[in-house]
Amino acid sequence: MLKQRIITTIIGLPILIAAVWFDQPVHWFTAFIALCGLFAAIEFYRMIARVSVTPLLYFGIVWSLLFILSADISISNIVSPYFDVTKIPLLLLVLAIILPLIWGLRRGGNKESTSRWAWTLAGILYVGGLLSLLVSLRGMDNGRNWVLFTLLTTFASDTSAFLVGRKWGRRKLAPSISPGKTWEGAVAGVFGAIILSLVFVPDQFGNSSNPLFISTLSYYSAVLLGLSVSIFGQLGDLVESLIKRNMNAKDSGWLLPGHGGILDRMDSIVFAGVVVYYFVVWAIQ
Repeated sequence: MLKQRIITTIIGLPILIAAVWFDQPVHWFTAFIALCGLFAAIEFYRMIARVSVTPLLYFGIVWSLLFILSADISISNIVSPYFDVTKIPLLLLVLAIILPLIWGLRRGGNKESTSRWAWTLAGILYVGGLLSLLVSLRGMDNGRNWVLFTLLTTFASDTSAFLVGRKWGRRKLAPSISPGKTWEGAVAGVFGAIILSLVFVPDQFGNSSNPLFISTLSYYSAVLLGLSVSIFGQLGDLVESLIKRNMNAKDSGWLLPGHGGILDRMDSIVFAGVVVYYFVVWAIQ
């Protein structure tokens, strides 16, 4: 399992970084996130359908992708002559609530109609809604480095927690949800994220050769943000573990050997992305 994880990371990480780094002539990051959203939505709905009701698969996939694509400024500008682009996410949310309910009328008094609606909406918000924040983050000032901050600090947290927990972990963090996670690993994850976050702080001696520097990031805010990314990332991991346990699934899919499915890999990233996105929106811009 560890060997598979390492091989998958060696292959996948450069592709992900390249997608974040280059945005011309194609918005590669938006395309990459949309592709991840497609597979993640499929994994989510298939996992639900195994033991519960069958959500509206195609509607959920399409709406998840619309949330992700609408977060790209250049794509939103295509429809800006016709709509106020700032209202598109709200419109998508309203339609995501209403349309599946209307569709449920076709089935008359079927008791599964409202459950199908609830799980369909949950998938749209969990996959499309949260991933769209990463796309929005990429479109902000210094967005490339903010996205890299989110990804790399999350990876540092996950890797530190995995390695330390595997070797020295003794006290279980949440045994009823994820038996393999330990408090020792969780603490190591926090320190791993904080240490990595300092790479993005500008050199106080005027050396600006590091392309990862974020000019508005101080040591204090980097430590605080690294701490928050690790905590929320680990909470995101536990949330997805809870969903899988309730659905009697070990992994959400099989696309990433050693990691499981796309949903298994994005669980901590999307929660971390929420933290970084709102930090930038409220504290930086």
